[in-house]
Amino acid sequence: MKFHKEGYTSLAIVVLIIFIANALADYYDAPTVVKWIIYIVSAFLFITIVQFFRSPIRKITIDDGVILCPADGKVVVIEETEETEYFNDRRIQVSVFMSPVNVHSNRNPISGIVKYFKYHPGKFLVAWHPKSSTDNERTTVVVQSRSGQEVLFRQIAGALARRIVWYVKENDAVTQGNEFGFIKFGSRVDLFLPLGTRIDVKLEDKVVGGKTIIGRF
Repeated sequence: MKFHKEGYTSLAIVVLIIFIANALADYYDAPTVVKWIIYIVSAFLFITIVQFFRSPIRKITIDDGVILCPADGKVVVIEETEETEYFNDRRIQVSVFMSPVNVHSNRNPISGIVKYFKYHPGKFLVAWHPKSSTDNERTTVVVQSRSGQEVLFRQIAGALARRIVWYVKENDAVTQGNEFGFIKFGSRVDLFLPLGTRIDVKLEDKVVGGKTIIGRF
């Protein structure tokens, strides 16, 4: 288990706040009960940040015939829908909701070449809102596999998640299971898969980024 690089600033801020709060309590000789409240809140903040930004080391088995889950969380959508940003046709949408207790790094579902990337500023509706996929702050990535199949995946910010980070750009070669981004404090990742893809998960399934197989070409 490692601490993710995206958490260093947040950790530094929390440590500074803890230091100042405890120093003031000692300087003004606060009552014991007040000091204990500060100790408990300090411990809670520190543990929360460490938990949010944990980065487990995972052994990824690369398989060009499967689509790996891009995020830890729970499957909340499996449906055929119209994808209007890139494909402009019918696709199978699979959405994974990332709660605040999940690992927040996002992983490439397939290996290939990034054919399209776009960042969209937007709103911060709750992740399960029907319009969050099109109205919220988000990124859209399309990767073309070696066999020519294209998969679109989208990071979506939510009411709590206010910062999306990405590590890819158009024409990059990406490897299945490697990190392509991070959503601070969780939210949602959507996948848009070709019709005919065999889906290997069900609604409400708990999934693991880079490990769970979402579907097969």
